[in-house]
Amino acid sequence: MVRVGFVDCDTSHVVEFTRRLNHLGIDRDQWVDGAEVVAAVPGESLISPDVIPRQVQQLRDYGIAIVDRPSDLVGKIDAVIISSQDGSVHLKPSLEFIEAGLPTFVDKPFTTSVRDARTIVDAAAKRGVPLLSASALRYALEIRDVQNRSAEIGPLRGADTYGPASLHPRNPGLFHYGIHAVEMLFTLLGPGCESVRSIWADGAEISVGRWSDGRLGSVRGTRDSAYAFGFAAFGVKKVVSAVVDGRYYYRELLRAVVSMFESGKSPLSGVELVEPVAFQQAALLSSRRNGEVVEFAELKGPTTVTF
Repeated sequence: MVRVGFVDCDTSHVVEFTRRLNHLGIDRDQWVDGAEVVAAVPGESLISPDVIPRQVQQLRDYGIAIVDRPSDLVGKIDAVIISSQDGSVHLKPSLEFIEAGLPTFVDKPFTTSVRDARTIVDAAAKRGVPLLSASALRYALEIRDVQNRSAEIGPLRGADTYGPASLHPRNPGLFHYGIHAVEMLFTLLGPGCESVRSIWADGAEISVGRWSDGRLGSVRGTRDSAYAFGFAAFGVKKVVSAVVDGRYYYRELLRAVVSMFESGKSPLSGVELVEPVAFQQAALLSSRRNGEVVEFAELKGPTTVTF
């Protein structure tokens, strides 16, 4: 059984993940086997500090040990989940646990800059530590269905995804909640995006990426109306669309995370981890430049990750 620790508790994920991994207060069809949460660091938050006491108390009620510092987890756990809502603070703890040799899952958003994402990816590759970051929407059953029906649908020539995109200055632009729709897009189309153009308004934004083979993929983020997570996938043989059912995507995400913890192999490559970050950063720059196309090449720097 893999012993798991959380770093930072300003999100409901720490409780929802614990319920599924530790089989506590949730239906059996939500259970995920192979790992259990044993400890957590409350941390601090510039996004939802008021959430921390409530989440920590729930973890205590579940019998989870609460420790003061990330370093206190070393020796008590076999793998770590960096769970802060604030993507800009993920770099330091990720590097600490990678250096300690612990398999690391970084909750969304992975980072809020390509530079930080590459730094984490490169450190994990150098140390040989399995690393994953993903939105639960990447593992939605409806997305999996498209992948499983590839022979019927044919190669995808494009995709449109949509979801909520509330804003917060700590996770600017799509980084805060638009990440979910971005991850769906990259799960459907895979890596290879080269540029993004974003049209921004107070109530919504639409960001269109161009892939190196000419495919187009778009993300619509909504802020002033009813919302759902969904997509349209444009295959050579068939067009498939779906609204995502939210009941099982946490379970499916955790199955992927636990599989990585057990096997020592990440389901995503370094490029697959970095490109969604590049898309979000490019979309933010484009929105600030009145819809100008932003090339990923503009975001590149010294790294072992190649696009």
